[in-house]
This record gives sequence, C-alpha cells and structure tokens, in this order.
Amino acid sequence: MSVPAPGSIEFWAADKPSGIAVIEGDRYQTWSSLNEQANRLAHGLAAKGIKAGDIVVVRTQIRLEWPVISAALGKLGCSLLGLNWRLTPTETKYVLSNSGAQAIICDDPDPSPLLSAFQGLPIKLAVSIDAVIPDFVAYSELLQGASDPLFAKANPSLILYTSGTTGLPKGVASVLQASSQMDARTAEYLGDVGSTRRSVPGSVVLLTLPMHHGAGPSHVWGAVQAGNPVVLMRRFDPEEVLKLIQRHKITNWTGVPTMYKRIAALPPETLGSYDVSSIKALAVGAAPVPFSLKKWIIDYFGPGRLAEAYGATEVGMISFLPPEMQTTKPGSSGLPHKHVDISIRDENGSELPIGQVGEIWIRTPTTIRQYLNAKPLGPDTLDADGFFRVGDVGMMDDDGYLFITDRAKDMIIAGGVNIYPAEIEAAILQHPAIQDVAVIGIPDEEFGEQVKAFCELKPGRDVDETSLIAYCRESLASYKRPKTIEFMRELPRNTMGKLLKRELREPYWKGRERNV
Repeated sequence: MSVPAPGSIEFWAADKPSGIAVIEGDRYQTWSSLNEQANRLAHGLAAKGIKAGDIVVVRTQIRLEWPVISAALGKLGCSLLGLNWRLTPTETKYVLSNSGAQAIICDDPDPSPLLSAFQGLPIKLAVSIDAVIPDFVAYSELLQGASDPLFAKANPSLILYTSGTTGLPKGVASVLQASSQMDARTAEYLGDVGSTRRSVPGSVVLLTLPMHHGAGPSHVWGAVQAGNPVVLMRRFDPEEVLKLIQRHKITNWTGVPTMYKRIAALPPETLGSYDVSSIKALAVGAAPVPFSLKKWIIDYFGPGRLAEAYGATEVGMISFLPPEMQTTKPGSSGLPHKHVDISIRDENGSELPIGQVGEIWIRTPTTIRQYLNAKPLGPDTLDADGFFRVGDVGMMDDDGYLFITDRAKDMIIAGGVNIYPAEIEAAILQHPAIQDVAVIGIPDEEFGEQVKAFCELKPGRDVDETSLIAYCRESLASYKRPKTIEFMRELPRNTMGKLLKRELREPYWKGRERNV
C-alpha cells in the first residue's frame, strides 16, 4: 500500500480527516472529503480516457471545485493548464490547439459557445461544472465512480499562457511544486520563495487571485503543504474581504494593488466596523505599488504585515521586500531570492554598474528554455548564460535591492492582469476602416492602467469610437478591450516607419512617480 507524502492531501486526510481544508461561501471541504472527491474525480476522468501525461485545461473561477480538480490531476499524473475564463472561443481555440490539450473542465454558465473552439482538435473530454448541456459531461457524473485510494507523487505540472510582443499567447510550463526529481538548487529556491508566504501551522489563507495565474495555484498548494485551510472568494468584493477576514480570522492574504485600492476607497465607517486584527501577513504584487498605497495598508492593517513580491511567468519569483524594509527601501521590489541572479544591461547587452538604470535580465533555477511546443528561445530573449530578458527596466542599489522604473516591452498591467497591446492591435486591424493602430496603457486610479487605442483611418473610410469598441467584443475578452479610442490623422513614427509609442504615452505619464 502506498504511503501518503508528507504535506499532501492524502497525508492530511489521514492525519486530521475532519479538519477544514477549503471554504467557499457556505460550502466547505474537510481533508477527508476533499481527498475522497479527488479520488472519485480521478477515477471518473480515467474512465473517460484521461491518463498520465495528458494536458487538462481548467477554465474556472476561484471556486471549491478547483482544489479537487487539481488533486485529481495530481493523482493521475496529468498537467493542469490554467485558462482565463474570460477568453473568447477564438482565443480559447488557439490555446487548445497550441498546447495539444486533451480535455477541458469549465464553469461557464453556458459553455455551448466553446464547442466551436473544439472543432478539429483532439479533445477527448469536455466537462461542465455547473451547466448540464449536450456534448459536455457533467462534473457531478464524474464523481459517481469508485473512491479507491490514489496517491499523488506531486501537484500537477502547471501550464500558463502568457503573450509576448508578437501578441500570440505562449505556453509556460511552470515549476511551482516540489518533487523527488528536483535538483537541490531548485528545491532551495522554491523553499525560499515558499517561506515568503509566512505561513505557519494554524494560518488561515484568503485567496482572491485567479487560478489562471501562477499565484492562485501556488497559494492553494502552499496552504495544502502546511495543512492550513484556504478561504476562496469567487469574485472580488472589497467589503466582503473585510467580512471574510473577520468571520474566518484570516491570517494571510495576497492581493494586487487594485484590490487594496478598492478597500481603501470604502467609507471610513465601513472600514472601522470590521475587526482585521487577525491578519499577520499581507503581500502585494503583480503591478507597481504606489508608496502612498503602501502607507495606507500599513496604517489600516498594522505595521509589520505588508510585503511585496516581484516575479515573471517565465522565470518564477524574482525578489521579495519584507515588512521591515517597506519604509527603509520605498519603491524597491526587494532582494533576489536564493539562487536568483539579476543583471542590469544597456541596449547593447553590456552589464551596467550599480545605480545605473537598464534592462533587467534574470536567471533562476526555473527559467524556461523554450515556450511550450516552440523552438528554443533565441539570444535576444535567453542568453548563453541562462539569463532571461523579462522586459522591465530598473537598477540595483549598493545593498543589492532591485528597483523597477519602467517597462521595455509594451505590456500593460491593469488590476494586476497582463495585457498585451500587439494582440489588441491585431484585432482592431481586422476592421475594414482601420489603417493602423497603436495601443498603450494610460494611468487609471483604480486599476493602475487602462487600455487606450490610437487609430489611423483608411482614406475615405469612417468608424466611430463606440462602434469600434463594440467590434472588439467579437475577438477580445472584456479586460483587453480599449476603454477609449482616439483617431489621429497620422501616428508618430521614426524614419524607419516604427511607431513611437513613447510619444503617445508621454502626455499621460508626465510628472508621474513611475512610467508604469
């Protein structure tokens, strides 16, 4: 008989079967029921032809079923591809095709539009959690089978899709969990990253970060490893965060700046009516954090709690700024993690001295060598020494702290979500009236940045802002669509015809603390 690995769901199901593992609203799973449902789901998926090595797309919101699905895939030895539930069928089809996924599990209220995304692809199985419709197997049906014990060697391998400057999403197989095959450097690196969550036995974790981003799964798996309960919030609501902190005595929470901004915007009487004293560890990341916001967080939740983390999908977590350094090193993203190397370079790739601003290149034990089903990365992205060009600009100070000042790539970050202008530009250029387009991020007090498009019209053609934004609904998820569109006689270009986006950005970012 197999022996459960320490820190696994199987381990906690045996050690404290009636202990609470996961909570979402009024629903919950004990360690025993979580393990049993994961066993049933694994057997149900296997009966439908899913086997070790298969890639299963999980397109869901933050919900109670996700830890069950994750555990089941770990038991089967499958990979979990986290997919944004807001992607259109066209966007979804590209990811399914590019990844070679064999199955999809979704919680769309009506998943029937996704059927078009499956056409011509080797999808063995499509599962619907909530809706019962033809061509989808009901999630509940898969739980009706055997519950014979199965044991996972590790969490499922996580695959996430991120876009480059070409605009086409690229798959990244992330290393976020320990396994017996892992080398010592990688294990030490992941251990160092894990320690920054500051989770101890008895912690209660609140999760508001999406499951199609590395942070969501890693926080669930980190809570499981420690045997701590995790409270899931399906859709973010600022006052509900305070209610959950008070109700469940939450000790650990990580949010993006927009979430903290929304809490800070609540009326003073609302903020004062909740007990948040249980909070021991707060973290913020995924987007630049104004120091004024950090000060508010420290004032409201208390000193010694807030930390900041910086990372990238292709390399993993890079640096960490602990609570005691928030006011000592304002504006810093912290010190690099163990076995992380940071190189600041000029436009020619030459190393710059301490204190000088340049492009940031990163080397970690989990740096990718290529995107999923793609050629090895070229020297413009990954050099011979294993340094990856993350696309940010910054500097190191004399104490070894990293400061990020700008972005070399055109990526927009709105509410902690990465948005890639080239993808939006490609969609807008499909409109028959558009000759050229440039998409940038402009300041947004709530989300950090918002999407703005500048368009050139073809001679003799016309379209208005409202109609063009509506046109984007066909091919772009809501968070990618431009909030505003400005029409120009001619977009700024250099003598080689390259668009000068910095000239479009400058009026909006002038006088700002940072240009991101």
